Amino acid sequence: MDRVNFPYRSDSHLPFLHVVAESGSWEKHGLQVDYNKFISSEDSHKNVANGTVEFVGGNHLSPYIRRPQGDKWVYLGQSVSLLNHRMVVRPDSGINKVADLRGKKVASKGQHPGLNTWLFIKQHGLLGECTLERFRGDTRHWQAVKDGKADAAFVTPPADLQARRAGMKVIEVGFLPMVWFTTVSSGLPFVEKHPDIIDRFLKGLCEGIAFFKTHRAESIGIIKSKYQEEGELDDEAATYLYDELKAILQAKPYASIPAISNVYEISVQENKAAEKTDPMALWDFHYLRRIDDSGFIDNLYRT
Repeated sequence: MDRVNFPYRSDSHLPFLHVVAESGSWEKHGLQVDYNKFISSEDSHKNVANGTVEFVGGNHLSPYIRRPQGDKWVYLGQSVSLLNHRMVVRPDSGINKVADLRGKKVASKGQHPGLNTWLFIKQHGLLGECTLERFRGDTRHWQAVKDGKADAAFVTPPADLQARRAGMKVIEVGFLPMVWFTTVSSGLPFVEKHPDIIDRFLKGLCEGIAFFKTHRAESIGIIKSKYQEEGELDDEAATYLYDELKAILQAKPYASIPAISNVYEISVQENKAAEKTDPMALWDFHYLRRIDDSGFIDNLYRT
């Protein structure tokens, strides 16, 4: 049994990762995966480069920025390509659609999530038409809307359910193609030296996705018992979170071209150095393609 590290960049990945791990999907392929720990962006780059961490579950912007300086980050798989966000407003706000944000203040939180909101606002022609403000601290940014400090916030499950329970109005706004959530990231030297571990890790991930999608009751039970980062989930919340993740998890974890295009755009917005990196330069799907071409993934859903 080979032991590898796969720390997450956001604890929002854990509902999915708990199910993959608890299903035994990685163990079937001879891997003990240490996934249940956080790593910062800076430590991700440092520890992947020095070999103390084999895989990281994120870092979606900094590798584009660091590539021109010789960083050897590589993406091998992508669990989702759609951001399933919703807009939260006060019931008496008069806001019923994205266009109603003109002249309003929109709350955001975090680097990548905040840039997702920036891009969504831009794509709807509202840059300069509304104010974006990043709220810091442990409080959920939709709480700033509830408290009257902002007019709207974009959130992902289960925060939309929590906001609705708190009396807020939740508005469907449509998916945003985006590279976010759990990504299989590594360093090129490790990948080239250990193709067998890459193959087994990706197979375990694909098997875990299949378990998630086809074992609803078991997956909901794992999420409810293991995922405590947003407070203890009741049956409704655990089920809701499961259903939302199932809808966007990709059986074949390739990043879509629109998702790559959008994450590249926000990388450039974060730091113009990313313009020197080709949008596709970080992506290497040939390991996943070999698994896919063998019929391995399709067979998971036949049985």
